[in-house]
Amino acid sequence: MRHKGVNKDETRQRVTEAVSRGFRKHGFAGIGVDALAKGADVTSGAFYSHFGSKSGAFEVALGVGLDEVIEGLPEYQRKYGTDWLHAFADYYLSKAHREDLECGCAMASLTPDVIRAGKDIQVAFEKKMNAIVNIVTRGLDIGNADEARARAWAMLGVLIGGLNIARAMKSRAAIDEVANAIKTAALAAAGPTRAVPEVDE
Repeated sequence: MRHKGVNKDETRQRVTEAVSRGFRKHGFAGIGVDALAKGADVTSGAFYSHFGSKSGAFEVALGVGLDEVIEGLPEYQRKYGTDWLHAFADYYLSKAHREDLECGCAMASLTPDVIRAGKDIQVAFEKKMNAIVNIVTRGLDIGNADEARARAWAMLGVLIGGLNIARAMKSRAAIDEVANAIKTAALAAAGPTRAVPEVDE
């Protein structure tokens, strides 16, 4: 029986968002089920009811995190036109994003755990990352489709790796040096950009 005033879908969304923040901040090995459940304000039993296992929770959290990129990139492309990549790189390497592990990009924070995960999670990761690359490719002014995809992968690799290097630095001078160099390299890797036309759905 459903408790009066309790929306199951809203509860699951709240729990999923909290678990996603926990994994991003601590990594898969760095946080246990009890801590994840506590952060989501549910019992461990409720946690297992929602996700089945810690690995199941990680797979859901990974999907949520990558969906944020899938939804966010087109917003940059619509809002900034040909300057979308400059704007995205500025945000991605910004102080606020570097320091916000809980709500930061899942591509940077969760990929190291995907490397050690099972096949199902890696398959899901690959599917989402290909969707992200497709979005990036649409915003590149490159005539050859294979070259555009290669440049999209290169740009993402530079940004993701660069963000983690910047996060690992201690001094502000080193962080700024890395961030500036990574932005320059990411833009060069991507090449010319273009405005993405609105698509009627």
